[in-house]
Amino acid sequence: MHISALSQYIFPLGNYIAPIVLWSFKKDESDFIDQAGKNVLNFQLSLLLYSLVMLMLAGPLVVYLLIHNYIDFDCTMIHINHFSDIDFANKWFIIGMISLIVFLLFKIIEFFLIIYGALKTANGAVYKYPLTIPFFK
Repeated sequence: MHISALSQYIFPLGNYIAPIVLWSFKKDESDFIDQAGKNVLNFQLSLLLYSLVMLMLAGPLVVYLLIHNYIDFDCTMIHINHFSDIDFANKWFIIGMISLIVFLLFKIIEFFLIIYGALKTANGAVYKYPLTIPFFK
């Protein structure tokens, strides 16, 4: 069940579709499988929510600041200023970059937590992911 969330690296939305399909077919076989499926789905949905917040904060800020401050448009050409001209004291740019970095860290941590959860579950323990919102109880 846990490893099925890694299918996101094979096809889009695989980290939701594969666990839902496995869980819906196997949840009646045992409480252990039912709990593992809920934990995987809760973790994936929580990460989706956290990632959307980070991207909603970072995306528009970074794009706006890059276009507004570092790309000059005129009628004949587009001139991109040198990155040495970037003013890193701009608080919004820093907030946007921190949000993007946190989003990337989420993806890296997610990969390792999925592997760890699969190992714990294979040894018979119910693994609850950290910072997970209980959408399914």
